[in-house]
Amino acid sequence: MTDPALPTASGPDTADTSSMSPRDRRAVALLLVSAFVVILNETIMGVALPRLMTDLAIPASTAQWVTAAFMLTMAVVIPVTGFVIQRLPTRTTFLVAMGLFSAGTLVSALAPGFPVLLVGRVVQASGTAIMMPLLMTTVMTVTSPSNRGRTMGMISVVISVAPALGPTISGLILSVLDWRWLFGLVLPIAVGALALGAARLPNLTEPRTARVDVLSVVLSAFAFGGLVYGLSGIGEAAEGGIHVTTWVSLAVGVVSLGLFVLRQLLLQRIDDALLDLRTFSSPVFSAAIVVMALSMMAMFGTLVLLPIYAQTVLGLETLGTGLLLLPGGLLMGLMAPTVGRLFDRFGPRPLLLPGSAVVSVAVWGMTLLRADSPVWLLLGTHVVLSGGLALMFTPLFTSALGSLPSRLYSHGSAVVGTVQQVAGAAGTAVFVTVMTAQATTLGAGGASPVAATAGGVHSAFVVGAIVSLLAIPASLAVRARPGAEPVGHDTDSDRPAEPVGAHL
Repeated sequence: MTDPALPTASGPDTADTSSMSPRDRRAVALLLVSAFVVILNETIMGVALPRLMTDLAIPASTAQWVTAAFMLTMAVVIPVTGFVIQRLPTRTTFLVAMGLFSAGTLVSALAPGFPVLLVGRVVQASGTAIMMPLLMTTVMTVTSPSNRGRTMGMISVVISVAPALGPTISGLILSVLDWRWLFGLVLPIAVGALALGAARLPNLTEPRTARVDVLSVVLSAFAFGGLVYGLSGIGEAAEGGIHVTTWVSLAVGVVSLGLFVLRQLLLQRIDDALLDLRTFSSPVFSAAIVVMALSMMAMFGTLVLLPIYAQTVLGLETLGTGLLLLPGGLLMGLMAPTVGRLFDRFGPRPLLLPGSAVVSVAVWGMTLLRADSPVWLLLGTHVVLSGGLALMFTPLFTSALGSLPSRLYSHGSAVVGTVQQVAGAAGTAVFVTVMTAQATTLGAGGASPVAATAGGVHSAFVVGAIVSLLAIPASLAVRARPGAEPVGHDTDSDRPAEPVGAHL
């Protein structure tokens, strides 16, 4: 099943001394295309909610679950993927991921009503949650440090561009077809990738025996599921206030997270953790995670607010809003390969410092948006924001995972994916809550709905701009260089790294 000459998930970094073979390049290309398709579906349903409400006769509070359930499932499943990737061969893991996604897509396309559609979205998200950590782990395993930036640049396209293009593609499809075609057009691509993977994808890692700690799985589900559900509840709260279930969910999430961390610290001493937290013993990894969380908050917060502003304040149609956000998404995709090559040559700091500064400038520029602002100001600030994020994502992903020993790649990838989901939910919650609170206040003072919404958007971006300043000094701590020896790496792959907190 597996070539003994291949690098293993738990062995030494043998892939660090050579470039990818043609077989490895084909495998990574297949994973990239598949990951782009599955990640695209995380945001593709956003602009379809009004159509769903009409066709299925459901209120907005129900319709929003087609997106919220997707994010919630991702948050629950991703922490488990570190174990799954270690336990199963590459091909098997891929078939599980794409099989789930394809099945969920088929169910969603044929859904006669909302309950079946929701089931389909949950199954879709389960496959999506496995795919991204699998892609990152595979790339880190088969790519030498001196060339990782180029390949990780393509992963940046998947993680950043796919969510940004989701609303645009959705708007184009909905302008001529029924909402079910959002799934029907994706299904042949997903099935084709599944068939190609079954026939051609090699096993690039050697699985190892690992025990499933049921308590860790349960705590993980309550921790990350509770946090994302609670944060989503805050972001979706109506003017009347936040429901008590939201606060209960957040409390359960925080307590469960604390218990989950304690459980992992105990289990990793015998190399049996579901999510190995020794990844955070790398200062570079920890710093990159902080900057990544701030960046994801900015990206997802603006992705939610800008369509609201464009449609409610500027009066644009759904398709026009999607096309307005398209240039920024395309810019991120076009910049990714160049940023990857620059990272391979110069390292992260020459990219992260200007990138974080550009992001902050862009969000501060969005504070200038008013009820009578021209469309070009919205377009320009979004393009600048996209350019800044493009400078940041590849250095962050590559530096974070590159600072780890190979045996922790799968766990590091799972941490990255989990942080993305939680930070995205947090960004959405912060931006929408501030906007709603200010708009309600202005509306009570006699402002028109358009003026109140514009004022709320302005206040939300002021808060976001202040938060964006934190990423600039934090990026100084990401100091890894291409080809640098990973933190904690040693030639004895069987010797466990020192547990987090060993000196406390």
